[in-house]
Amino acid sequence: MSPPAFVLRGGRVMDPARGVDAVQDVLLRGGHVVATSDRPLAADGAREVDVSGLWVCPGFIDLHVHLREPGDEGKETILTGTRAAVAGGYTAVVAMPNTRPPNDSALVTRLVQERAAAARLARVWPAGAISKGLAGEEMAELGELAAAGCVCFTDDGRPVMNAGLMRRVLQYARALGRPVMVHEEDLTLAAGGALTEGTQATRLGLLPIPRSAEVSMVARDLVLLEEVGGHLHIAHVSCAESVRLLREAKARGLRVTAEAAPHHFTLTDAAVAEWNTDAKMTPPLRGPEDVAAVRQGLADGTLDAIATDHAPHGILDKQLPFAEAANGVVGLETALPLTLALVRAGVLPVARAIELLSSGPAAAFGLPGGQLLPGGPADVTVVDPVAEWTVEPQRFHSRSRNTPFAGMRMVGRVVHTFVGGRPVFFEGALEKEETP
Repeated sequence: MSPPAFVLRGGRVMDPARGVDAVQDVLLRGGHVVATSDRPLAADGAREVDVSGLWVCPGFIDLHVHLREPGDEGKETILTGTRAAVAGGYTAVVAMPNTRPPNDSALVTRLVQERAAAARLARVWPAGAISKGLAGEEMAELGELAAAGCVCFTDDGRPVMNAGLMRRVLQYARALGRPVMVHEEDLTLAAGGALTEGTQATRLGLLPIPRSAEVSMVARDLVLLEEVGGHLHIAHVSCAESVRLLREAKARGLRVTAEAAPHHFTLTDAAVAEWNTDAKMTPPLRGPEDVAAVRQGLADGTLDAIATDHAPHGILDKQLPFAEAANGVVGLETALPLTLALVRAGVLPVARAIELLSSGPAAAFGLPGGQLLPGGPADVTVVDPVAEWTVEPQRFHSRSRNTPFAGMRMVGRVVHTFVGGRPVFFEGALEKEETP
């Protein structure tokens, strides 16, 4: 059954991939964008939605989301995770493979795809494991995973410590036309650490994680990439030196893309004061100079995408001594206002901010969407850029509540989210027909 047609009237259409920033109408029909126009479009039976004063953007795409299913449904499910996604304006997410069992086979890939199809919310693109069982020892069946629909390969949450394995994976993935996403952390340097090396770790008496744990692995993998080719994608960049290495690698013409998470461009390690485990993550929060460098990397194109690293955990996973608490924060429902805060701070032009949420991620992984191109998918996010709200974790659509932003005043909120022309989040609420 074809989705109903909609005309979005009089919004500020912001489509960085096409260089559009203008008040326009947008017609959605048959799951596709039919037309955008500076002049009023004929409705022809379509439902008209007044979006004057709002931004009409390509649907946001998140390259880095943990949906926890199969195996950890108490933390998140594909249904609850995609509810959180569309509430945050995300029309597509890439699901990490560190589930139980991990997504190292076509069987698990198909399960993820089937659960996502049943949820009928955001598009879910599975990521396949680099290694069997995420053990970092034997390469997974990459060809099988690619054929099943995996859009990248990663052991995210675990670094590939074996350089020989990493080299082979880059070679195989190059032949398959898939990026290799890497979690850069030298475990021999980070072992036992809970917080970035610095005054906060000393004050709290916590074992530190030096920046070299990330930077040395970035350097190693860029050397391997330069030698064998392929496409390397660096996840959740957090260090100033990593940004510098990426900038230099791109200048040399290496095919490397990278992402930054909102918590890494918003918070410093000061957020863990009083042993706040909701601010514990890997890589850990860094210092002000690292935050500034990540912001600059987003602004100048060194970093290609904003990705949330949405990592749901239950209350008991976080209510532990700091060193023992789980790493990670939920991020799908707060990413937009945290990104817009960079616009208000003068760090990013607004077009660049929208690009980092939409066309940037799409281009990085070669995914459909990311622009409001006539004939393309009708994945659309409508934003109220001046709506003010306070983060109340108990109101999240995610199953988990682990956020360091609880109680923070935010500016900017999603009003409507369309996926394939269907209004899955409309007038600030999940559409009833999509909620079992």
